[in-house]
Amino acid sequence: MVKAGTRAVLIASLVAMPALLLPQTTADATQMIALLALVGALLTFVEYIGDYPSIIEFRDAPPFNRLRFLALFATVLILTLICRGEVSPSALSEGLRALGRGIGNVLDFPYSPVRLMVLGASAEMTLEQVDMIRIHAGIAYLVSMLATVTFVLIVRVLNWPIRKGAFNFWVNLPLFDPTAGGDVLRRLKRDAHVNIALGFLLPFLIPALMKLASEAFAPISLANVHSLIWITSAWAFLPASLIMRGVALMRIAELIEEKRRRAYAQADLQAA
Repeated sequence: MVKAGTRAVLIASLVAMPALLLPQTTADATQMIALLALVGALLTFVEYIGDYPSIIEFRDAPPFNRLRFLALFATVLILTLICRGEVSPSALSEGLRALGRGIGNVLDFPYSPVRLMVLGASAEMTLEQVDMIRIHAGIAYLVSMLATVTFVLIVRVLNWPIRKGAFNFWVNLPLFDPTAGGDVLRRLKRDAHVNIALGFLLPFLIPALMKLASEAFAPISLANVHSLIWITSAWAFLPASLIMRGVALMRIAELIEEKRRRAYAQADLQAA
């Protein structure tokens, strides 16, 4: 119960963080964010308090979910502190802004995901607002890349997920139905390839989809600090999360393939 409650509080803190730290949050927005934080905390608590899984994958295979949460939490926190520096400047906010500007300038080259996010700025936005988009995009994309590389190293170097014990397929992949048809190994590899491919494509597709949505429906404004923080965080976090899931599924497929190979070798040895 303590672990589930701690996770619920962390999720609520993540959702409410921009509203708590940014002084320009309206009363209506604060009420809506408080409701979302409560819902997120409740869903997280119900998921982790139960003995049986429902929707969250790899709940007993740390640090998969912990790394994803830390990446999103760090992204939202850094972007929020940078935006807070616009109203209440501090040494920390100025340092983060300078770091983000340097990273954004390095990653802002032709056809890069950061350049596509910058091109998503509307014509009414000022140069300072466009520069803020570049800073946010650079920081968010760097954090997502670091999280992805860290997980790959954990898988390859630290022998995730079997370093500290056996891997329970049903508990960690509750949405994967092994009886749905077809070979489990082939389906796992297919899903892994699809997730990795989508993870690489989404940073390029999301800005284009935002542009199309703005032209077809209501414009999506990145001038609002809350919209800028959450859109940029989602733009960087979702692709990284998909790539990490694809790497995890490929690792599980490798474990199953290795176990089958040993089983077949042992059967051949007994037959001989």
